[in-house]
Amino acid sequence: MAAIPVQQWTQPSGTRIYLVESPAIAMVDVQLDFDAGSRRVGADQAGLAGATAALFSKGVAVRGGAPALDENALGEAWADLGAAFGASAGTDRFSFSLRSLTDPELLNQAVALAARQIAEPSFPADVWQRDRQRLLAQLKESYTRPGSVASRAYGKAVYGGHPYGHEVTPASLERIGVSDMRAFHASYFTRCNARVSIVGAVTRAQADGLVTALLGRLPPTDCATAAALPPVAEVPALQAARELRIPFDSAQAHVLMGQPGFKRNDPDFFAITVGNYILGGGGFVSRLTEEVREKRGLSYSVYSGFSPGRHAGAFTIGLQTRPDQAAQAVEVARQVLAKFVAEGPTAAELKAAKDNLTGGFPLLIDSNAKLLGNLSNIAWNDLPLDYLDNWTDRIAKVTAADIQAAFARKLQPEKMVTVTVGAAP
Repeated sequence: MAAIPVQQWTQPSGTRIYLVESPAIAMVDVQLDFDAGSRRVGADQAGLAGATAALFSKGVAVRGGAPALDENALGEAWADLGAAFGASAGTDRFSFSLRSLTDPELLNQAVALAARQIAEPSFPADVWQRDRQRLLAQLKESYTRPGSVASRAYGKAVYGGHPYGHEVTPASLERIGVSDMRAFHASYFTRCNARVSIVGAVTRAQADGLVTALLGRLPPTDCATAAALPPVAEVPALQAARELRIPFDSAQAHVLMGQPGFKRNDPDFFAITVGNYILGGGGFVSRLTEEVREKRGLSYSVYSGFSPGRHAGAFTIGLQTRPDQAAQAVEVARQVLAKFVAEGPTAAELKAAKDNLTGGFPLLIDSNAKLLGNLSNIAWNDLPLDYLDNWTDRIAKVTAADIQAAFARKLQPEKMVTVTVGAAP
């Protein structure tokens, strides 16, 4: 595989920049990540980060002689530029994305407009009142879906009081006002707190100027004297198995079982990646599919997966089955997991998994957008700059013993949470 040279530097402002030059197409993709995900919000205002992200596109304020723009004017401005800008909030990070042609006139206008949205959102109260009603309706509708009911109960059971498990409720949404959004914005959106990933037809000098302009309307901050963001506690380990059976009138029972897993920068990542492909991440070729679906016909699909982040994201096995088969399906899945943790994979399973993962790797980086996602992953998780260059080699070197040891370190099948929604009584 050809090398993917990643350039990295830190501006005097404290902003960390990661760049992959890609001159073939006259476009640039930018992602700005701030440590302002939902883990930074208390349970009483769960949903604040996501609501704030939604309102970034609803208007910018008057400042420095620039006129105010409402959501319609912003939409028209981006359409006129042929560019795209958006905001989103996850559990760990709050992200802005910008895509534009690199024609200097168009790019300069796109960067200037994005800079206003990042630094000067208007957070219009009337729009939030409207959008909150829509969110409340969506939330109430989700209570009628067994999958949503299962996910909420599972998150609370796996994460306990950790912010990863905070549940957005009608009450938490009602407690959010635009003043909270402004305070959230002022607290977390600083140049010191930014990591910027760029892929496109720009040089290092151009990228540096682009970032300076994107963040130039934020208040200046002295990173040396600025207070560090408060640490977030780690996800507590489960002390015992727990089973939740939630009545629900549905054609299928929804089952989720698992526990806290591991952080994204854990050295076991590659062994876990290969092992999980074999266990339940490889679709129809996984061991869970073989035992639960193929041999017993208990479920059309069954999967396993890890969701590592800044903290220990959950390991989860998920399936749907007939309500009267739920108990049997759960028992089979538990047996498969326990055997895999105890013994690891076979030689044939290991070879097939590594061949598939390494063979499919080029598809993970075959566009600038995909490459940007991988680059921001490197930036956010402090991974080595040659991470993508060495990915296939690291996968190829994983042994069956590595997988067995990693799974034994990470998982305790006898202490997992099991949530079943809609099983027969």
